[in-house]
Amino acid sequence: MSFRLEDGDVIHNRLELKGRRKELRNNATPAERMLWGALQHSNLDGYKFRRQHSVGAYILDFYCPSERLAVELDGDSHFTDEAMAYDQARTGFLNSLDIRVLRFLNTDVYDNLDVVCERILEELKSNNLTTP
Repeated sequence: MSFRLEDGDVIHNRLELKGRRKELRNNATPAERMLWGALQHSNLDGYKFRRQHSVGAYILDFYCPSERLAVELDGDSHFTDEAMAYDQARTGFLNSLDIRVLRFLNTDVYDNLDVVCERILEELKSNNLTTP
């Protein structure tokens, strides 16, 4: 499904990212697979999530379109200065489109999946944008 901006540009699930989205789905990290098990089939209080959904040039780990919420999982590669700057720019871009971003460490998912799901549910029911 593609969505267009007022000027006609596709912003969601751009065709040129389709192969990369599929590759990421097929090679999901263990944490992504674990969280997807909790989110798929509207398991989280009836909210529908997509995995590896693209917005602009970015591919989101998980996205709830009805609530405009992105859920991102961060492993060790996210802790370099370059990666942190990239994540901050990405969050700023998404926030500019009124998409909230919620980030978790992979270890949060492994150690506290129920707490992660509770936090996602809290955010789904709130109206606050997460600042970068």
